[in-house]
Amino acid sequence: MKIHKMFESGKPVLSFEIFPPKRDGDVASVIRTIDELAVLKPNYISVTYGAAGSERGLDTVKMASRIKNDYQIEALAHLTSVGASEEDIRRILSIYREHNIDNILALRGDLDPNAPLQSRDFKYAADLVSFIKKEGDFGIAAACYPESHVEARSKTTDLIFLNEKVRRGVNFLVTQLFFDNEQFYSFRNEVRSLDINIPITVGIMPVLNRKQIERMVALSGASLPDKFKKILRKYEDKPDALQDAGIAYACEQIVDLLSSGVEGVHLYVMNKPEIARRIVRNIASILDTIK
Repeated sequence: MKIHKMFESGKPVLSFEIFPPKRDGDVASVIRTIDELAVLKPNYISVTYGAAGSERGLDTVKMASRIKNDYQIEALAHLTSVGASEEDIRRILSIYREHNIDNILALRGDLDPNAPLQSRDFKYAADLVSFIKKEGDFGIAAACYPESHVEARSKTTDLIFLNEKVRRGVNFLVTQLFFDNEQFYSFRNEVRSLDINIPITVGIMPVLNRKQIERMVALSGASLPDKFKKILRKYEDKPDALQDAGIAYACEQIVDLLSSGVEGVHLYVMNKPEIARRIVRNIASILDTIK
């Protein structure tokens, strides 16, 4: 099933993101994660991706195939084009088709400043979207950035690139993580004013530790509201308390977002199903009452 069809029910679409095993010995751990997430009945689970054509890319296929074919849950397989040739991407798409994977999150990926030469068959994510569209009947998701991509020259430029991705065939959007809902609401208003009317699902990352958040903020450029900074300062040396406060903050964010009509919630659970379980337990009745 194409994931974008799920939004037609009017109910918020719930999803989780996992990453494939970093080492061979981690496979069992990732499978246990999927076991526990499956019990929570998400609409889909996304699987992140390494460099195009790499073994990690094949690990993405394996995990996405398990989710789709063994657990009967739709999988959203990430696909990055940086450093990849058209033939690399064509090969991965062929493997996706063989494994019954219908949905792809099309990403440019992070440029490696240390790489001596990187293929530029796909300069932008929009180029990858066009290629996927040409190669097969996939549902296509793309990333969007409530506070703009860290490489964007301006918010206007970022919105122009987003509009181009959608024009080329994106079916729904998944946001970068954010901690300030007002940033998302402002972004959503701007997007809708451009007649971009496809579903937008919000990406939420619960706080687990200070270093994790500092790293993610550095990578994403997400701003931290004063309320969030206060939590970090108060509990940074108390890991259990920080995790509890972080989950409570994420739940508060989600409740506010759901009451404001977001179409989907995507939890970056970092392969920690217990975090997803606690959040879903807190918002389950709210999800059930929204139609």
